[in-house]
Amino acid sequence: MATYVIGDIQGCCQEFENLLNTINFDPADDRLWLTGDIINRGPDSLRALRLAKQTNALSVLGNHECHLLAVANGVTTAGKKDTLQTIINAHDSQELLDWIRQFPLVHHDTKLGFTMVHAGLHPTWNLPQALELSSEVKAIMQSAKYTDLLANMYGDSPDQWSEQLNGWDRIRCIINYCTRSRYYKQSGKINLKDKGPPGSQKTGFIPWYSIENRKTAKDKIVFGHWASLHDGDPRDFKSYNIYPLDTGCVWGRKLTALRLEDNCIFQVPSLQ
Repeated sequence: MATYVIGDIQGCCQEFENLLNTINFDPADDRLWLTGDIINRGPDSLRALRLAKQTNALSVLGNHECHLLAVANGVTTAGKKDTLQTIINAHDSQELLDWIRQFPLVHHDTKLGFTMVHAGLHPTWNLPQALELSSEVKAIMQSAKYTDLLANMYGDSPDQWSEQLNGWDRIRCIINYCTRSRYYKQSGKINLKDKGPPGSQKTGFIPWYSIENRKTAKDKIVFGHWASLHDGDPRDFKSYNIYPLDTGCVWGRKLTALRLEDNCIFQVPSLQ
C-alpha cells in the first residue's frame, strides 16, 4: 500500500487521470490525498470532482472549494473565470457539495508523519493547535450555521492572529491562513495581496515557511495553492520540512504527485 499526494488539479481531469495511470493507482490498495483546489479554472471541474470522490480521495479544503460552496448556496456569484456551474447544475450536485463539506482544513497522519493543508499554517500555531482550529471550523461547516459561515468567510481582516479573536473574525482568520496564505511578517501579520514568487512581495514580508521560530518547523507539511513558488522539484524545499505540490497544471505546466513512503515524485505535463 502506498500513499500519494497530488497537488492542485483545478479542473484538469485528463491530467489527473494521466497521473493516476502513471502511478498505477489502485484504490483497493493505495491511498490518495489531495491538497485542495480540485476544481475551478480548468476545463472539467465536475469530472475531476467525481473522480476524486470515486477514488476515495482525502482532500483538504482549498479556497476554490470554499468559493464553490458559497456560489452554490447563493452567498456570492461566480466570477468570469470560474468553471463551477457544471457542478452546481449536475444531478449529483448536492452529494458532491455535501462531500466537500466534510473536508478538513488541516489533516495529519501520525504514522506517516505528514501534515496536509491547502496553503499554509500561521507561524505561531503548533500542530495540535492547527488541528484543533481546523476541527473548530469543520464543526461549523457541518452545522446549521453553515451558510452563515459562508456569508462571513470573505475578507482580508483581521490580518493578525490572536487567541482572543472570536466570532466570524476568528473563523475567517483560520480559513484565510489555511487556504490563502503565502507571506507574513516576522510579527505574524499576513499579506494576502501578493501572489508571486519569493522576491516579488512587499518589503518586510517573507514566505510563511521561512518565518523564524515557526512552530511547525519540525513537522513535514505538504501543501498546494502557490503555483508561482517554484518551477522545479518540490523536494528542493525539504530543508524547511515542506513539499509544495502546486506545479501549475492549470497554467500549462505540470501536475505532481508525491509518494509519502519514500518521497518519490511523479509528474505529467499539462494539456492546457
